[in-house]
Amino acid sequence: MTIHTVATAPIAGQKPGTSGLRKKTSVFMERHYLENFVQSIFDVVGVEGKTFVLGGDGRYFNDRAAQVILRMAAANGAARVIVGQGAILSTPAASHLIRLNKTDGGIVMSASHNPGGPNEDFGVKFNMPNGGPAPESVTKIIFERTKAIKEYRIMDAQDIDLGRVGRASLGGMIVDVIDPVADYVTLMESLFDFGAIRAMFASGFRMRMDSMCAVTGPYAVEILERRLGAAAGTVVNGTPLPDFGGVHPDPNPTWAKELMDEMFGSDAPDFGAASDGDGDRNMVVGAGVYVSPSDSLALLAANAHLAPGYAKGLAGVARSMPTSTAVDRVAKVLGIGSYETPTGWKFFGNLLDVGRVTLCGEESFGTGSDHVREKDGLWAVLLWLNILAVKKMSVAAILAEHWARFGRNYYSRHDFEAVASDKADRMMVALRESLAGLKRQVVEGMTVSGADDFVYIDPVDGSVSTKQGVRVMFSDGSRFIVRLSGTGTEGATLRLYLERYEAGPLGLDRDPQEALAPVIRAAHAITRITEFTGREMPDVVT
Repeated sequence: MTIHTVATAPIAGQKPGTSGLRKKTSVFMERHYLENFVQSIFDVVGVEGKTFVLGGDGRYFNDRAAQVILRMAAANGAARVIVGQGAILSTPAASHLIRLNKTDGGIVMSASHNPGGPNEDFGVKFNMPNGGPAPESVTKIIFERTKAIKEYRIMDAQDIDLGRVGRASLGGMIVDVIDPVADYVTLMESLFDFGAIRAMFASGFRMRMDSMCAVTGPYAVEILERRLGAAAGTVVNGTPLPDFGGVHPDPNPTWAKELMDEMFGSDAPDFGAASDGDGDRNMVVGAGVYVSPSDSLALLAANAHLAPGYAKGLAGVARSMPTSTAVDRVAKVLGIGSYETPTGWKFFGNLLDVGRVTLCGEESFGTGSDHVREKDGLWAVLLWLNILAVKKMSVAAILAEHWARFGRNYYSRHDFEAVASDKADRMMVALRESLAGLKRQVVEGMTVSGADDFVYIDPVDGSVSTKQGVRVMFSDGSRFIVRLSGTGTEGATLRLYLERYEAGPLGLDRDPQEALAPVIRAAHAITRITEFTGREMPDVVT
């Protein structure tokens, strides 16, 4: 085995976003591209004598990238790498393995909910020893390194057989290929009442779990069908495929249409759920009723004590700023702290690490707790199942009960995808310049009570994050938020978040878009979305 030091040059456009580096797969496959970014990570975090976790969501190029990263880790002096069989690990499972084995971090190969395939997306990110995504203080240094890198180190060696569980060696580095599901299942068994859920399935309870041809398939089959006794076939699209079967693996009503059609059909199962490409997002649906991510977070917070892992109650809750304030109302009633953070799971990590919060969530279908330092789609599904098993009520009845107690935050997100970046940027600049003059203006019958560009001062480390999203508040408590998402690889995704509160008791029959109509009209008038982007209607409504 020979270690090569390969002369290279910086590659433009390697700036990591909030969730690592995401580019088209063809870009990662370019000469030196993957190697440059991985070496930049290794140069920043240090590798000599350390142990790391490695895995990904199984998308196209996942297997080849894993072999490159292993050979580079060995060449840079790593002592050991724990890798999922087939180079497969869901993002929450990778976080758990980092924490369980007390490793020095891990590399996750995924572009989250983005499509996969040779013409689609790929991604690489580094997770810290706490199991969470690297903070901006680290990703900024990695970015600077990508602009200066002149060489990378890689070992000339045969591929490791990642299809077989067991120990191998690469030079002086140990490679432990492990069952990617086993340790995660053990963790879930420690948190939830599997006996109660098993009895619910035995009583005739029916479920559909759409894994969207992505990474949670093996996890869901093992837990739901084998451990909990759900009927064979409960998990659909359960085999991870390099192109996700041509499906966009984003669990929302638009991309999980087959699931929605079944759940609103004449013979709907009792419960439906979906997860995304790397397993960290979730969608929850009852028979004839859709549960928004914001409502799901609030309801889980109100009922988490019904699961053994949270029987002692919650230390606090946290939500991303664009997420509805529904969970804040729950926290107030429970007498626990609530925190509003920028979008990005790393902000929750600080609060989780010091024990200020137990549950946290983002409106973009991400929910999690202090069991890992990533959002966790299958965990959220299991917590819902635990609550259903204990309360012995339908999803619709639980929602109605919750809204009667806490009131209802009508909420929606409108996504305008692949907007030309220059147009989106000009719109945001104009909007920010108009904020000072908005207060007390009446727009489409709505009186503006305040507007700002969200700034977050981290209560744990004191770091400051600016320009996290423009907020416009109205006198009746309604609000809308506008921000550009960093999760795409083409153009900009412009997200418009809309919220309006009504006190209970309330039924299930009112359409949120109808309830939000005044806020939608005011938001379009203030932001001038159509004027700047040419778009009148969003591509995705959730």
